[in-house]
Amino acid sequence: MASARPQLPPTLALPAAARNLVLRCRAVSTMDAASASSPGAEKKTTTVFVAGSTGRTGKRVVEKLLAKGFGVVAGTTDIGRARGSLPQNPNLQLVRADVTEGADKLVEVVRGVDAVVCATGFRRSFDPFAPWKVDNFGTVNLVEACRKAGVTRFVLVSSILVNGAAMGQLLNPAYIVLNLLGLTLVAKLQAENHIRKSGINYTIVRPGGLTDQPSTGNIVMEPE
Repeated sequence: MASARPQLPPTLALPAAARNLVLRCRAVSTMDAASASSPGAEKKTTTVFVAGSTGRTGKRVVEKLLAKGFGVVAGTTDIGRARGSLPQNPNLQLVRADVTEGADKLVEVVRGVDAVVCATGFRRSFDPFAPWKVDNFGTVNLVEACRKAGVTRFVLVSSILVNGAAMGQLLNPAYIVLNLLGLTLVAKLQAENHIRKSGINYTIVRPGGLTDQPSTGNIVMEPE
């Protein structure tokens, strides 16, 4: 059964989000419960695969998961960069994973994990199709890899205003600007729709304005 899809209040920006994502996301509370073994049984460490682990959001997700005792498989396109930017931790494993290369190549890197967090995001380039390659097809590839590998828990870090058209926000400056970058929000919405139809147990988080500043106040979360 699909989880409710939380949405944060409308501020702008994407990637820096999961700085506060994993601690407060319902996905984590679900995985916390899953990691608790029955009385008398040997406790099993819950392992989470993080796609986009060296990005600003993904790195924060990895740090929070490790701090809470999860095992983490960090997917990255650059192992050297990952070694230099991610924590030294016996519960951390680095693997090369590129979501744009197709589902079949991702199956083995997600096989055996308990959950997947997708924190990928396209990097600005001269390629007008980059948002679709990463934020749409890349996410779809990862979902399909999970289905083939038997991974049933999927958490997607999406973006505020992804459903701006349905909300009557077509003229919202933030919606216009984000879609100028290769229809980024449209690409993300298509990926979200695929997740909903996939049959996988999912949580979609749409974060708003994200910064590198220390967190203050409370996070407000609500269903779509």
